[in-house]
Amino acid sequence: MVMKRFVATAALALALAGAALFVRAEGVDVADGSAGRVNAVAFLDRSGMMLGVIDEHGDRSIDVPLAAVSPNFVRAVLAAEDARFYRHGPIEIRSVLRAAWQDFIYGAPVSGASTITMQLARLLDPGATQSKAAQALYAARIELRSSKDAILAAYVNRIPMGGALAGVEAAARAYFGVPAADLDLAQAALLAAIPNDPPQLEPRRNWGAAKIRQRYVLARMVALGWATREAAARAAREPLHLHADGAALIAPHLLFALYPRVANAALPVRTTIDADLQRFVQAQVADVAGALSAEHVEDAAAIVVDNASGEVLAYAGSPDYFSDVALGRNDGVQALRQPGSTLKPFLYELALERGAIEPNSILLDAPVAYAIPGGKLYQPADYNGGFAGPVRVRYALANSLNVPAVRVLSKVGVSAFLARLRALGFNGLQRPASYYGLGLTLGSGEVSLWQLAQAYTTLARRGDAVALTALSNESVAARPIGDSRVWMLVTKMLADPHARALSFGVHSVLQLPFEAAVKTGTSSDYRDTWTVGFTRAYTVATWVGNFDGS
Repeated sequence: MVMKRFVATAALALALAGAALFVRAEGVDVADGSAGRVNAVAFLDRSGMMLGVIDEHGDRSIDVPLAAVSPNFVRAVLAAEDARFYRHGPIEIRSVLRAAWQDFIYGAPVSGASTITMQLARLLDPGATQSKAAQALYAARIELRSSKDAILAAYVNRIPMGGALAGVEAAARAYFGVPAADLDLAQAALLAAIPNDPPQLEPRRNWGAAKIRQRYVLARMVALGWATREAAARAAREPLHLHADGAALIAPHLLFALYPRVANAALPVRTTIDADLQRFVQAQVADVAGALSAEHVEDAAAIVVDNASGEVLAYAGSPDYFSDVALGRNDGVQALRQPGSTLKPFLYELALERGAIEPNSILLDAPVAYAIPGGKLYQPADYNGGFAGPVRVRYALANSLNVPAVRVLSKVGVSAFLARLRALGFNGLQRPASYYGLGLTLGSGEVSLWQLAQAYTTLARRGDAVALTALSNESVAARPIGDSRVWMLVTKMLADPHARALSFGVHSVLQLPFEAAVKTGTSSDYRDTWTVGFTRAYTVATWVGNFDGS
């Protein structure tokens, strides 16, 4: 029985070798990258540091040319999987015969006979290549139209590397934090060990088994003359420090938001994110939310913008993207919420620009009632329930007094203010002016933290509006809005610590060791708390609240 199996296996090998001659019209070219392609995108920060790799299936892989893979890894994977790759065709007759003979001697499979091309065939079309015969036929089709280098490049970009990782580039960055081009001998041998049995040799889960296989790979390289004994011994002893699980993406909310726009990118996508700043901001968001948990605060978000370019430097959508319990996948940067008083600076700028008020105008902070549709009265009041009486514009804005702001809006007109807000990028305010009414300046509409940061960036740029961008190659054209002198005047009002002393005190948390303008806002029932601060160089916008609206 065993002899029959041996003879059948040997005959199959010869038959497949002959069959390859008759499949020219069915050849497969792997050089174009389309065969078995997964739409994976690698995202880099502004300096080229890896932020993460994302595709539509959740795998993490990326194609790189063979020239961008360390020769250490190329030799290691060939030694481990197919040392005679460049010297045989789609199948290795000698390996097939050896496997059949071992099967005959031991009565069970001892070694495999799959060439790298056969393994690639299985990776490209797993459904149609479940048998060795089908793999061999598909491999023959590949080798008819693909060069050996193209086959090897496709292979090293697709081999499973443990978990959701696929390909040497993703593995090198996930495990060691380096590109595949920089793998040393020890790292390369360890990675080349994984494809033999990815579930069992994933180094984070089974370090001992991975190290045993690494030593085997190194021994094979020595036997083949591809590494010296001394170099292999040093590599076996070299301490390797694995990075934390690659699933912990840097700026995950932003990467998932960007992915649909760049899903067909063949090369890594460089973002405007500063990875070091992103880690700091993300940690601060988590710390603040944790410190405020006793006050029924669970969530927070933050965004940092470079005012000169409109580039987003940091983007934290929640305290922990990967926490399903905390609804961490919600994105607090993009979610629409009531902005409280954060829109008041744009109202005052418009009113000053149009002459509805002057910088030295006196505004009355006293009880007032406005008739609104439905036979009702609208009676705004300040957060503390009191009134400050006659106040200057600077004082009214800096202390975020509600009644003066509503009086100013009644002079400017809700329609005019709504048009200005839309021009500033608040494109979620699509209802008619009558829907928002005079409460628009107190937050009766809904905006996102992204929109708010963009509008305050315009304020910091003195009316030179620019759309925010998180892609480094995305050019954005600036356009002027309003009067630059008025924007600068409003900025100085927001930067005056003495003007806001009534609400915050002179030495409050808003007092910084450098000049900065700051505005806060709180929505009705204290569901949302906003703070935006900016200098000439940077804008920082934050939101604190709960995703469930409590």
